[in-house]
Amino acid sequence: MIRHSSRAALLALTAATSLGLAACSTAEQGTATTSASANANTVTVEDNTGSKEVPSPPQRVVALDNRSFEMLDNWGIKPIAAAQGIVPVTIPGIGDDDSIVDIGNHREPNLEAIVAADPDVVVSGQRFMKFDSEIEGLVPDAVLLDFEPREGQPLDAELIRHAKAMGEVFDKQDEAQKLIDDFTSALERAKAAYDPEQTVMGVNVSGGNIGYVAPGIGRVWGPVFDMIGMTPALEVENATNDHQGDDISVEAIAQANPDWILVLDRDAATRDDEGSPAAEAVIADSAPLRNVAAVQNQRVYIAPVDTYTNESIITYTEILNQLADSFEAAQ
Repeated sequence: MIRHSSRAALLALTAATSLGLAACSTAEQGTATTSASANANTVTVEDNTGSKEVPSPPQRVVALDNRSFEMLDNWGIKPIAAAQGIVPVTIPGIGDDDSIVDIGNHREPNLEAIVAADPDVVVSGQRFMKFDSEIEGLVPDAVLLDFEPREGQPLDAELIRHAKAMGEVFDKQDEAQKLIDDFTSALERAKAAYDPEQTVMGVNVSGGNIGYVAPGIGRVWGPVFDMIGMTPALEVENATNDHQGDDISVEAIAQANPDWILVLDRDAATRDDEGSPAAEAVIADSAPLRNVAAVQNQRVYIAPVDTYTNESIITYTEILNQLADSFEAAQ
């Protein structure tokens, strides 16, 4: 939660205590930043709230969006501040860089540190989107961008929209198109390789427990069902998009007898759950699942370890290619 002392007092305190962090970043960019600003171009992009005129490429970026971290890192864009508490463990270039001001995580963010960072662009989304209005009030001269997939829209189209817009903003159009082409190719591979007569079950493993992931709406696997056109092994009434999956008995999963089980290892993606049992072991050690077709035929697919804290177009490209590999091998 955000601290409840007065905003004025917090801003004053931040200005005093954060001077060292901000000064280091400012000193390093110095004349180069001024020169770039003087000759800056702008682009107009459409985000979730409307048309935005954005300095391109931005010079001082605050990164808060899980779906954008890997994209920025791959493009060699170093933010001046980031929500390091939610950066995937696979992106140490942002998550473990002490020269980047840490905004924290979405549960207890230090939004005042964004003020000290003096950004020209704030990339928000997913876990931080609930703070968008407050952030815009704190840094009114910065442009806040939010490309979080919109409810009711196909995820594949939304991921492409995000990549294309980010490419425009950061003058990385070719790189963005490469991401889009790779994603589209992976999706076509997976669709072509999947046999619709084979049933699929999506699950989430967290803290040693197995949760049901609903087709269409569940975390990660829900939209993958729609993208590929997979046949659900089980459909449960009143299912949700809960981040731990819906509560369901292992016996119900076994009775559905899926040909494929797709697993999201939620704990593998976080820094503070290293003691939790790996999803592979949880599935293998479950007695009711041992006679399930997917387990018997070794058709249990586990998503990349950073999936839960990434969920970018890059993540889905990797998932789709790996699923295509698995489907092709089973033909």
